[in-house]
Amino acid sequence: MKISRIVLVFLLLISFTNSNAQDLRITEKDKIVKSAWMVGLGYNFVDDSGSGADFSELFNVKDNWNALAYPSRVSIGRYFENGLGVEAIGSYNKYKVGKMIDGAVNTAETKYGAIDARLSYDLNKLIGETGFFDPYVGAGLGYTRANGEDMGTYNAVVGFRTWFSDRVGLDFSSSGKWGMGDAGNHLQHHAGVVYRFGIEKGLSKRGLEKQALINEQQRITDSINAAKQAEEEARLRAERLAREKEQARLAAEEKAKRDAENQRRATIKQQVKDVGHVGFAFNSAWVSKAEKERLDKLVVILEANPGVTLKVSSHADSRGSQEYNMKLTERRVKNTIDYLVNEKGVDASRLKGEAFGEKQLLNDCDGTKYCPESKHRVNRRSEFEVLSF
Repeated sequence: MKISRIVLVFLLLISFTNSNAQDLRITEKDKIVKSAWMVGLGYNFVDDSGSGADFSELFNVKDNWNALAYPSRVSIGRYFENGLGVEAIGSYNKYKVGKMIDGAVNTAETKYGAIDARLSYDLNKLIGETGFFDPYVGAGLGYTRANGEDMGTYNAVVGFRTWFSDRVGLDFSSSGKWGMGDAGNHLQHHAGVVYRFGIEKGLSKRGLEKQALINEQQRITDSINAAKQAEEEARLRAERLAREKEQARLAAEEKAKRDAENQRRATIKQQVKDVGHVGFAFNSAWVSKAEKERLDKLVVILEANPGVTLKVSSHADSRGSQEYNMKLTERRVKNTIDYLVNEKGVDASRLKGEAFGEKQLLNDCDGTKYCPESKHRVNRRSEFEVLSF
């Protein structure tokens, strides 16, 4: 189907091409007048020589035709796109002395006048538009006063118009007029100028062919553009899906990294928590051998995680004054950090110490009641908290 349409466009393009390439644009040359008003002014010729005259005398202008030296016919009409026209015509003339009137030589000059209405049809609708040559036929009724008699007439006309422009042209016609009743018959000829106004234009046959070609070319262009657009949209959609897939992959990787890091941190915190507290004897800041073994476990964690920093906080039980207990916990902090730094080689910048005295007891042994040694021992400690990873 696409190939046949392309061939059609190619053939139409050839038909619109001559020795010079022609732009496929609708111009005024591709348009014709479809409907208009028309007025006319011209000369009226009457042949009332009688029905008995020989056919060879039909164009015997000298003996049979009556005419005036000035325009003697006026008309107005409306002409429609379907080829029909409605016209009103007024004409004036004089029967001259010596002319053949009703089969006899006229001996006295008499006046001729007619008012006619007719319906015409543009034969271009049958033979094809020419744009400059409009043959037509028509029929109608009229009133005529001729040779001193009034009569109604049946009229038939054949004629043509030729146009110099959309508005100005010449009109030539011959009408047969048959009197109603016993009135005589005669011929009426006309030649004059016509002027069109209220024009409505449409495309000629050639213009329609060109418009069809333009439409087909536009359809093909639209199809090509639509295909390109669909291809571009598909490409953009594929790129978008690829981006979304990549973003999802990166997001999954990032989440996996975060989850792994969170798990690592949770593991380190748990390992530090599992080390437990370093305990101290009553009224002592000395780190026992057993507690140093606990600190050694902490060293292993720090060595396995170089970025980790710890807070070391030391505490006392409630026995003794607050001032004394504060100084005691300061020594406990110092001794705990000194072991890690001086004996185990931990970077001092990775440790931060703080003494709390008896401010953060782990039970209710606050000196207001009796507590056994086992409960006081719980409060004498150094604790470890991860500050950063």
